[in-house]
Amino acid sequence: MSIQSFMPPQRTLMGPGPSDVSPRVLSALARPTIGHLDPTFIGMMDEVKSLLQYAFQTKNTYTMAISAPGSAGMEACFVNLLTPDDTVVVCKNGVFGARMIENVQRIGAKVVVVDGTWGRAVDPQALEDTLKQTPQARFVAFVHAETSTGALSDAKTLCEIARQYNCLTIVDAVTSLAGVELKVDEWGIDAIYSGSQKCLSCVPGISPVSFSDQAAQVIKNRKTAVQSWFLDQSLVMEYWSGQGKRSYHHTAPVNSLYALHESLIVLQNEGLENSWARHRNLHNKLALGLANLGLDFIVPEQERLPQLNAVNIPQGVDDVKVRQILLNDYNLEIGAGLGQFAGTAWRIGLMGYAARNENVVLCLAALKEALTK
Repeated sequence: MSIQSFMPPQRTLMGPGPSDVSPRVLSALARPTIGHLDPTFIGMMDEVKSLLQYAFQTKNTYTMAISAPGSAGMEACFVNLLTPDDTVVVCKNGVFGARMIENVQRIGAKVVVVDGTWGRAVDPQALEDTLKQTPQARFVAFVHAETSTGALSDAKTLCEIARQYNCLTIVDAVTSLAGVELKVDEWGIDAIYSGSQKCLSCVPGISPVSFSDQAAQVIKNRKTAVQSWFLDQSLVMEYWSGQGKRSYHHTAPVNSLYALHESLIVLQNEGLENSWARHRNLHNKLALGLANLGLDFIVPEQERLPQLNAVNIPQGVDDVKVRQILLNDYNLEIGAGLGQFAGTAWRIGLMGYAARNENVVLCLAALKEALTK
């Protein structure tokens, strides 16, 4: 047997992630690999940190990129901040809220769940009612943009409520970063994580994170060791901070960080607010076309995530066959339903470089033909 070089097909990625990566970002991957402690690379890391601070709208010193996907960013926030003695209120309105709960349980901390409706934003009143009954709570965790349902929650209001009850916040921004308004400092978010492969349109495998000064103090003042050595931010912070000299923790994914740097430069050049507006405008165009095809959204308009469009599959339409037609005839990928929506919904992504006019036109035309067939 002679295995040949792998040559993937050229797809248009309009699922829940990864998103299309621009040729500009892909080309950054091919630049010469240098050492992860090379002074030149460390200078680039400082730029990545500054660019992430812009993307998150924060001045947090402890803003960095974890060398693993968004799921590791999630775990890093939980294992570094929590101990088994803590009580955490987790808002669950989809798959990724449920994953937060599992993280808390594995740490051995007590979890109190605010159960929400799938396809709806987190209810601020339900959070406040729960916090009134849970005076021992120390943290509030929620998903800003629930990728499994396409629902966008009011992070600003949820953080305000958490602060009123002296709780630190842990926020999932995997799908929201660079796609919708997100202001870490202004909203008072304490720990936040995202992923490189969504609206940043970078290659998968990097998780931007940011910790407020208060959250960083919690990490520094822990009495017990973080249960994960690799994700121990008290160690990783020493690699991402300092005046030129960094303490070795692990071999960073050098070329992937080149790609992240380039994707953040693209975002900086476009402007954060312009990126938010582009995702919103193209969502509106897609939504109009989907309505003309008789497809209705799961999420009410005022709670809808523009970059992740969850629609009901019409009665009698074969979910798998439609997605196969799109993939085989158009090289177009859209996402299947997840969790409670498996088999009954499609998730159509408009993220980062994929949020372009030609992609909206392609998607609508391909769906029209597939539904006709």
